[in-house]
Amino acid sequence: MQIRHIKHPFGAVIDKNCKTLILGSVPSVKSVEGNFYYMHPQNRFWKMLSRLLGEDLVCLDTRSRAEILLRNNIALYDSVEECDILGSSDSKIANVIPADVPRLIEGTSITRIFCNGAASYDNLIKFHPSLLHMAVKLPSTSPANASFSLERLTDAWSVIMQ
Repeated sequence: MQIRHIKHPFGAVIDKNCKTLILGSVPSVKSVEGNFYYMHPQNRFWKMLSRLLGEDLVCLDTRSRAEILLRNNIALYDSVEECDILGSSDSKIANVIPADVPRLIEGTSITRIFCNGAASYDNLIKFHPSLLHMAVKLPSTSPANASFSLERLTDAWSVIMQ
């Protein structure tokens, strides 16, 4: 496995009506290949969100997924804009240039930020401590987080619907 340098390759899913921001950490190799978030087939993000929103997002194309997120006032981005990373391992992130999350949410209705795992949360808080009051760390949907079943993930992530 090689260290790759990544500059975030695709834009945020966001509009002025969004009230919730879901932040990942860094796009995986599969997400970069698929040019969208959570494209690794074993990542449970889209399955979990399908259960919470009551719509099958797994079978949809990326444009349709984005439309459903926006219809539900949910924005999606990552906490890291650029870094070096070994494969897709969040524990192997180095030389971080953070995403400008304050600028990203400016002009929106976002009042809550849900971080998909520890790396997302840790980078958000390290570089933007003023957002701590909005940030909630949720269990990672990554296949590396095998201790959480889809059911446990869905239960933990149900907070985004409140």
